[in-house]
Amino acid sequence: MKRAHTRNAGNQMHDRTATLKPSVGALPELKGYGRDLRIDACRGIALWCIFLDHVPNNIGSWLTLRNYGFSDAAEVFMFVSGITCALAYGKIRRSEGWTSVIRRTLRRSWDIYVAFLLLTLACAIVVHLAGGDRLADESNTRILLDQPGASLAHAAILQYRPVNTDVLPIFVLLHLLFAPLLWLLLRLPNVTLGASLALYALVHLFGWTIPAWPNGHWAFNPLAWQLLVVLGAWLMIEGERVRLWVTSRMVLVPAVLYLVFSLIIALSLRIESLEALVPQGLLKLFYPMDKSNLDPLRLLHFLALAVLTVWFVPPNRRGLTTAVMRGAILCGKHSLPIYCLGVLLTLASLLALLDISEGLAMQITLSVGGVLMMIMAATLLNLIKIKPRQQPTVASPMGVRAQQEARGAVAWCLGLREFGRAGRQNPVIDCRFAEGQSHLLPGLADEFVRLKADAVAVSPKPAAMAAKNATATVPSSEYCF
Repeated sequence: MKRAHTRNAGNQMHDRTATLKPSVGALPELKGYGRDLRIDACRGIALWCIFLDHVPNNIGSWLTLRNYGFSDAAEVFMFVSGITCALAYGKIRRSEGWTSVIRRTLRRSWDIYVAFLLLTLACAIVVHLAGGDRLADESNTRILLDQPGASLAHAAILQYRPVNTDVLPIFVLLHLLFAPLLWLLLRLPNVTLGASLALYALVHLFGWTIPAWPNGHWAFNPLAWQLLVVLGAWLMIEGERVRLWVTSRMVLVPAVLYLVFSLIIALSLRIESLEALVPQGLLKLFYPMDKSNLDPLRLLHFLALAVLTVWFVPPNRRGLTTAVMRGAILCGKHSLPIYCLGVLLTLASLLALLDISEGLAMQITLSVGGVLMMIMAATLLNLIKIKPRQQPTVASPMGVRAQQEARGAVAWCLGLREFGRAGRQNPVIDCRFAEGQSHLLPGLADEFVRLKADAVAVSPKPAAMAAKNATATVPSSEYCF
């Protein structure tokens, strides 16, 4: 988010004018979008699916991807995290420089590391209170209860992980290394992606992995799953070129065929009437599938889903306003605490299935109740995070950042005068740019409404229409920047 006081607006616009023509070898800029709520919604839904999938014998898991193809919500979560990191740290690099990027990545890595250790202790406490033996094996905490000293020591160096906490160590490493990764992606995006693909291939050729304890097994081998994170970040840098390729029919047809094929294979394992239609030799060829090292079949399935999403799920501002999607957005915004809560809810759900009932009614109750608890927790976190507004906020243009950007300071003065804000001290200006992609405008307009901006100034006309459709209470006006 970019903020600037009005007294500095003129100087900032002058600086921009001086750098409109990039020098030879200038770095590519990540797009200056506002927070894309579709990303938060996607991540929130992935968190729900991860919870539903981890509750054993749960009918709620039939709502997730796992039963309808080779990949599941884990691939979605990893890929979206790569996109999110590229957007967040890319903006920090542009506004504050590399020093701030390094500082923020290290801080986030530390936050996730502390959350992982606390979650490990919380899992052990829950299992102990539940009676120890009943959940110890399912949660991989028996060795923690039997050898707490050695287990905690190995957890401290990310070699020991209770069940369902495996993804957190990956993100500790991801954020720890993301600053140099972003540096490489901005300078040599295709070479960096090629190196990531090469590492992924070497993992499958030679079985490379990172040491783990006590059995040497990672549920998500970081050397393999890094590919999805790098791919997501690379997409944000090379987005326009990739979109032209992804939206071609030459890619759509094989993607659809592969998804249909994987659907038949996956359902044949779960529906007896379909089992006879698939040769057993074919099933043995595909299963068991190597999730730990991100099996190529899983990777291809996720990529095919991504292609289908680009084709048939266009941005829809109204769809993001439903209660369900608002809940998903909140969970996505607070992904770390909600993920940790989901792990503990999984243990609690397993205990309820063992102690109370394994019936259909209980499965539905636990599934719905768990998702609602995640939404309630995210809502509470969002309320706690909101700070009192001590100064008026004026939202800046959502339109295309064009060559006439230098005239923005003059337009802002006119806008502030028209809306009666010129007399206020230090109004905050938040900038959002659609970068020529008009489908982003409704989401940006909605974001300003949620931020409770005092006024919105937009350009050109499509952005003005988006602002007017989003609210009738916040003053808005169109200026040609």
